[in-house]
Amino acid sequence: MEAQATVTDTPITKRIWDRFGVLGVLLVVVFGGILISYIIVPLETTATSAAAVRASIPLVLGALCGLLGERTGVINIGIEGQMLMAAFIGFLVNVYAGNLFLAVMAGVLTGVVLGGFLAFMSVTLKMDQIIGGTVINILAIGLTGYFYVAGLTTLGKLQPIPLGPLADLPFFGPVLFNWPPITYITIILVFVMHYVLFFTRWGLRSRAVGEHPRAADTVGINVYLMRYVNVAVAGGLAGLAGAYLSLESVGSFERLMTNGRGFIALAVMIFGRWTPFGALGAALFFGLASAAQTQLQFFGLDIIPHQFVGMLPYVLTIIVLALAGITGRARPPAAIGQPYEKEG
Repeated sequence: MEAQATVTDTPITKRIWDRFGVLGVLLVVVFGGILISYIIVPLETTATSAAAVRASIPLVLGALCGLLGERTGVINIGIEGQMLMAAFIGFLVNVYAGNLFLAVMAGVLTGVVLGGFLAFMSVTLKMDQIIGGTVINILAIGLTGYFYVAGLTTLGKLQPIPLGPLADLPFFGPVLFNWPPITYITIILVFVMHYVLFFTRWGLRSRAVGEHPRAADTVGINVYLMRYVNVAVAGGLAGLAGAYLSLESVGSFERLMTNGRGFIALAVMIFGRWTPFGALGAALFFGLASAAQTQLQFFGLDIIPHQFVGMLPYVLTIIVLALAGITGRARPPAAIGQPYEKEG
């Protein structure tokens, strides 16, 4: 009976660990720490948590961009460049057209175009996908740096939309229910992406193409079309992240304003195990690290050089990727990075 109970219990524990893993443990610890901190210093905890959400939004969108492409077998190293170019184009449209909606749409369209360009290099030309993404990054840095003009002003940025009485709730109001539109859209997109990937025919075909494209082709799935569409749509998500930076978060544009967020988004995607909800949890963890680096300066830690405090999110990137590798739970799609050659 004891042996039978052990055999019965072990798979349940294993399933829980397989589902949540290191990320689940970290999130439990973080949320427990936030609860204790709120009891002690409620105002500071609320401000830090809101800053964490604000910092996590471009990471969530970048991670969704990465996982949508990689689920079909295309590596997207160019998220950083897509975000940067979209932020620049969206900012210019806001400057000259004075319409924030058009500016956001321009940023998303920029991401879609760059995503299509990556798909063309990866699917049609069958270039090395790492090189294709690097081309986009170099292109975006060069173009935005060359055409950027200092001193341009806009009429403003996207403003918060309070969700009625929910926005007045202690802690949860400022943290969850009083944000500009792109933040709300991002949270909705996480649920939509999860449903599309795991509960629709399109999602099943996308995952099949990323795992075994030849078998998918055998049953009539157009591998090239699936990769083109998914990578282009993924580019639109990166474009929305860029629009968030220049039109909602900051309200202006600066050279290299993405500041490595596209690369951190890749770490978020891996740590989240190529799932939308995992990406959301990992992004919130990284967002909290980014918020903490600014808050640490207010706690009398002047003995620590600010450069070391600024390193915190990037050090965590290295640590979580190492943990993902050590635990062996981060398994990418089987056909990732492999160009598909149709037989016959």
